[in-house]
Amino acid sequence: QVQLAESGGDLVQPGGSLRLSCTASGIIVSMYAMGWYRQAPGKQRELVAAVTRIGTTVSADSVKGRFTISRDNAKNSLYLQMNSLKPEDTAVYYCNSYPHDFGSWGQGTQVTVSS
Repeated sequence: QVQLAESGGDLVQPGGSLRLSCTASGIIVSMYAMGWYRQAPGKQRELVAAVTRIGTTVSADSVKGRFTISRDNAKNSLYLQMNSLKPEDTAVYYCNSYPHDFGSWGQGTQVTVSS
C-alpha cells in the first residue's frame, strides 16, 4: 500500500522561501516519475513540478525559475524548494506519481503566502 506524507508547509511572507518534503512508503521513489501538485481553494489540483526516473524535470510556467524539485533516493523522499513565494502560491501541496497518480493521496501540507 502506497503511503505519502508531505511536510514543510507554513505561513510565509511574500518573497519568502520554503522547502517541502515528501516521504514515501510502500514504493521505491526512484522507480517512478514523481511530482508535486497543489490545490488552491475553489480550484482543481494542478501539477507544480515533476522529475522523471532519469532526473529530467518539468515545471508549470507559473513557478519556473522559482521552484525546484529534487529527490533523495537513499531517503526515498521527494523535495520541493520554493523561493520568491507569491500569494498565488497559497495552496495545499501534495506529492504523487507523475503523470498518473497512485490512486490515493496523502493529506498534503498547507502553504500560505501572506503579509
